[in-house]
Parts: sequence; structure tokens; C-alpha cells
Amino acid sequence: MPDIITGLSCPNCSGTLSVREGQRIVKCPYCDARSFVRGERGVGRYQVARRVDRNAAEQAVRGFWSGLNKARDLSQRAEIVELFLVYLPYWRAQSQMAGWIFGQKKVGSGDNERWEPREAQIMEDMEWTGAAGDVAEFGVERVSLARTQFAAYDPEALHAEGLVFEPTGSQTEAHEDARRTWEQRGQKRAGLDRVAQTWLRFLREALALVYYPLWVARYTYRNRAYQVVVDGSSGRALYGKAPGNIFFRALMLVAGTALGAFILVDGCAIAFTIVGSSGDDDSVALLAIPLIVGGALIAGGYRLFRWGEEIEHRAKVDK
Repeated sequence: MPDIITGLSCPNCSGTLSVREGQRIVKCPYCDARSFVRGERGVGRYQVARRVDRNAAEQAVRGFWSGLNKARDLSQRAEIVELFLVYLPYWRAQSQMAGWIFGQKKVGSGDNERWEPREAQIMEDMEWTGAAGDVAEFGVERVSLARTQFAAYDPEALHAEGLVFEPTGSQTEAHEDARRTWEQRGQKRAGLDRVAQTWLRFLREALALVYYPLWVARYTYRNRAYQVVVDGSSGRALYGKAPGNIFFRALMLVAGTALGAFILVDGCAIAFTIVGSSGDDDSVALLAIPLIVGGALIAGGYRLFRWGEEIEHRAKVDK
């Protein structure tokens, strides 16, 4: 649980205030005055300019309705009932990670397989972005802030454009999440199969709060409600739900089952022939290839049929 800071006074009535760690707006229990909480150094606040207008956002939503896996008449029967702009807060952490990672690398195969000690030097600029609050309602946990131009935070201008959500997450938790993500990224860069020891340092760390524009569209189709969230800077759909296409689902089930069964039967027959003619024990592993590929195709076709009644889209965003 976040720490609670006591001993602060309301600037309006001098009443005692209790502030939770990470809380930015505090309401006085005596006079109802609201105050902005700022730490010793504070966190810089920025905003991303909205480049997508309402008409462009509506066109992006209509473009989201297209696709073979979505209902065939979605574009004709869907109707946008609500379209509004929100500014959501996201943490942006930056640092330069430097250090060493020690471990082992698996080399060779069969009787020649061995583990060699390795060390990897890490020196890389790191960046991390995460939601500064609960954004489950919008489905956008992360946005891309790399190579994005920022402007100074202007609360009056943002409130005049749309709904502005204040951060509710802890600054300490955001800092810890960023470091944990950077450490995992460093271990992946090292390329070691076994990690024995990690020695990493984070230089010139900086944490900022960025308000990002998102267009939220709610639409109806056959008396059912759905939602699409459009990036207010780039114009692409970041999140959305849509009804699935029953014909596409059936086609995927039939095609996946037929192709998977073909690979299972014929692939195994070919593998048995190769194994029998070569007599090599290592070639027995060939039998696993048609089993894995054929089984994956059958399972994938069934999954598309079973869970394709409603399509959920999440755009890939760089971490």
C-alpha cells in the first residue's frame, strides 16, 4: 500500500491534510478546497499536440470496421453514437543503462554440447512508458512517445478541448516498473542462456508526466455497443472491438483442420520413410515436425472459430 503523508496544511483554511503517495490532487475535508501536490523536485508535466480532428477520427473508426474477420455488413449497419476527446496521463521514464551481465551460453549440440562462461557489457539509452492510472476503460495501457514533440502542460487549453484525467498511480511504482523493464531488456540484449549475476547502473534518470490525446468512439451494431479508441496524434486505431464474421470463422475452422490433418498424415508418412531408410537415431526428431505443425494448424483454426465471435484489436506499441 502507498505511504500516507501527514502534517500538511490546507492553504485555504489551514486544516490538516493527509496525502497518499502518488496523489496529485488533494481535497480538504474541512473547506473542500482542492490543492495540487508537488514534491521536492516535482515531476515535469507535458502534453502531446492533437493532430487529428473529429472528422479524421471518424474516418479512422470507419476504416477499423473493414476486414475479412469482421461482420460483412458492419460498415453499413454500424452507427457512431458518441465521439469525444480525452487526454490520458502516461509516465515517461528515461535513463542510460550501463553495466555487466555474467552468465553462460549453450554452444554445440549432442555429445559436443557444453556451457561456456560469458560476460556481456551493456551501455544503452533506455525509455519506458506506462499508464499513470487506471485506463482499463479505454484499453490503451501504453502509447508511443519516442520521437514525439512535447509542449508545456496547459491545463486550461486541454480542458477546453476534452476530458482530462489526472494521474492516480504512484511515482515510486512507475520508477520501479521502469527499472524492472530495463533490466529484463538488458538481459535479453545480453543473449545469455543462464544469467548468474547482474551489475547494472542507471545514469541520468528522468521521469515525466505526459498527457496524450485519444479519440473515443462508441458505436452500435445490431443493438450491441462497441468502442474504438483512435490515437489523437497519429490517427491510427489503438484499441477496438467489433463483431466477428461467421463465414470467416467457419472457413478458418475447415481450412485449419483440413491442412493440419494433411500435414499430420502425409508428413508423418514421409518422416517414417526417411527414418526407415536412413536408420539414424537423430532423424527420429523429424517425426515431431509434422506433429507440431499439423497440431498447431488444427488448434489455430479452432481458436479462430471458437473465439472469433467478437474481435478485439490492440495495436502494437513500442515499449
